Amino acid sequence: MANMAYRAAIAAAALLLLAGCGGGDGETAAPPTPPTTPSSQPPAPAGANFNVLSCLTQEVAPGRPIASLVVPDSLGIDLNVPPGFPNGRQLTDPVIDLTLAVLLLDLKQEPVTRFVDLPLNPPANDVPFRAAFPYLAAAQGNPPIGPVGSNFNFRTDPASAYVRVDRMGMPAVATALISSSTKNKYNDKDPIDDNNFLFYDDIFNTLTGLTNALSDDLSAAGFKMCAVPN
Repeated sequence: MANMAYRAAIAAAALLLLAGCGGGDGETAAPPTPPTTPSSQPPAPAGANFNVLSCLTQEVAPGRPIASLVVPDSLGIDLNVPPGFPNGRQLTDPVIDLTLAVLLLDLKQEPVTRFVDLPLNPPANDVPFRAAFPYLAAAQGNPPIGPVGSNFNFRTDPASAYVRVDRMGMPAVATALISSSTKNKYNDKDPIDDNNFLFYDDIFNTLTGLTNALSDDLSAAGFKMCAVPN
């Protein structure tokens, strides 16, 4: 039943986003009201079982539920607003910390930068970025990595010149929300397949397992979770 509710929430989010893109009457649908979560949560016992539907339906911005960031697995950019994850991605954006925060924390009680603010990450890249494309510093290694794969011309080579190894539209989706047994199938598919409910159950179940496993640690550390105990 939880998975069916998740699918319904995703479908509603998709319809909302389509309506917000503009129509003949110029009206925009009102955003759905996400389920409420307790204002305070006692420490979760080990082995607790949580419902993560409220995490996927909470909004990261007005009219933008978390589910719409995860499905389809793509990262867009609006040139009318300043760039920065999740509006595009800059090299210095702490994308994993931000993504995990919106998937695990109650955004009504926690800032989206909650994990970013923890003094765990290095303050800067160990090697300065380049000033021109591809911007990333040369690969490091001992012995140094050879020139294999460096002869592509991204501006002129056809799509047939590349072989897909991984798809990483929205950071952390393929890494954290797709189960190990499904990763190859997921990487072989396209974002359009995400909208066909192909991986919804896997994402929901994986997020549930991740939440259940981390719930006692998150609660003990004082984080306000978005998931609700069953």
